[in-house]
Parts: sequence; C-alpha cells; structure tokens
Amino acid sequence: MRRHAQTIITSVNAMASCTVNLFAGSSAVTKNSQLSTCTAYDVGESTNIKWHEGGVSRDAKEQLLNQKGCVLWFTGLSGSGKSTVACTLEHALIGEGKLTTLMDGDNIRHGLNSNLGFSSTDRVENIRRIGEVSKLFADSGIITLVSFISPYRNDRCKVRERLQPGQFIEVYMKVPLSVCETRDPKGLYKKARSGQLKGFTGIDDPYEEPENAELVIEAAGPDGNLRRPEDQAAQILEYLKLKGYLQASQK
Repeated sequence: MRRHAQTIITSVNAMASCTVNLFAGSSAVTKNSQLSTCTAYDVGESTNIKWHEGGVSRDAKEQLLNQKGCVLWFTGLSGSGKSTVACTLEHALIGEGKLTTLMDGDNIRHGLNSNLGFSSTDRVENIRRIGEVSKLFADSGIITLVSFISPYRNDRCKVRERLQPGQFIEVYMKVPLSVCETRDPKGLYKKARSGQLKGFTGIDDPYEEPENAELVIEAAGPDGNLRRPEDQAAQILEYLKLKGYLQASQK
C-alpha cells in the first residue's frame, strides 16, 4: 500500500512540475501603477454558465495527502530572494513527505500568458490568471508556492479573496532596495538606473509593501548579517507546522 501511495504521489508531482513550467513568474516591468484598494474581479464576458460541483471534496483530497492545501505567496522586490527561498522551502517540504508545486520565474510568458505585455492592464491579468491557477492547486490539497514581485496590494488582495480563509499565506521578503541592487542577478537594476529600462519596480514604479502579511522574512538576522536562504525557509516551515498545514484536519 505504501509503495502504491508513493507511486501516486510521484506521478502527481511529475504532473504538477510539468504544469508549473507553463504557469510561472512575473516581470518587474510595468507602465502604470494600480490602485491599492482591493476591488473585485469583473465577472467577465462568459454568459449562460453554471458552476459544476465536483464529486470529491477538498477535505477528502487533504485527508488523502495528510496536509492542508494552501498558497504561499512570496512577494518582494526583484533580487529579494523570493525564488531562492521558495525553492529551498519546497525541498524541505518534500523532505517532510508533503506534496507541493512551485510557480516561479518568467516561464508564464512562454505559455499561459504569452499574449500579455507589461501594461497596467496586462499586469493585473497576469496576476489574476496565476491566482486562479494557484487556487486550483490549493483546492486539490496541494501546498502551492508562488513567487512573484506582485507589487500592488490590490492584486494580492484579490487573489487572497478568491481563496478560503487561511488558504492564502502572504510571505513578504523584506529586503532593502540597496541589497537587491547589489545582487541584481539579471542586471535589470543597472538597466533601469541607466534609463534603458522604464517602469521598473523599485526604481521608477512603486512597490507597495504588504500591510498585514502572515510572514515577514527579514534580510538580516539579529547580528546584522544577511540570513541564509536555509534559515529563512526554516522560519516558514516552522510556521506551517505550528499552524497545522502539514497535516489534514482531524475528523
């Protein structure tokens, strides 16, 4: 039975990984800022539709996996370590025997969002689509790690409201701009400072800090030294354990 269950989990992991390669990432570039007030998504153009209830509940799926489906939404400036910490955390969760998926990087623009640019309207749609995808994973009982700059509170708020209470865990990578610029892994800050790149978050387009994030991951420790990704990931893992996300609800 254990071998059979492991085979199922391995297969689902593989499927999730393949899916995630299409649904990932967010660029730091945009042309216009969004309002910070959380407003509801438009209903859209679809008509004559009715929600079809599935036959298997989220609780049943969580019982099968012995975990609670949730979305860990990593937000912060480019170079704040979102991707690195999210990847480190995913390895730690797999080590705990938990089923995860990770959406990260610019890959989304090679697939799901390849038709979107970097206007304010497209930026909102970019986050909306990923919010919906992350909801599908969380409702399937999967611990979903999402790493996007997502600079506007309104966009993050709308994703939170699409999920059940407690499903959305905002993880703010609180790293000073000066540190992010020093890292500059893609050379984007240098381009923005030289004027080659316009509308770059943190330089000539704002980043709106979370006001009530579930987790704030500081760049430096009490000794003033920059923290290792392993230590930052351990802080998040401890939170998940304390809040009961790594086990199913007790019957």
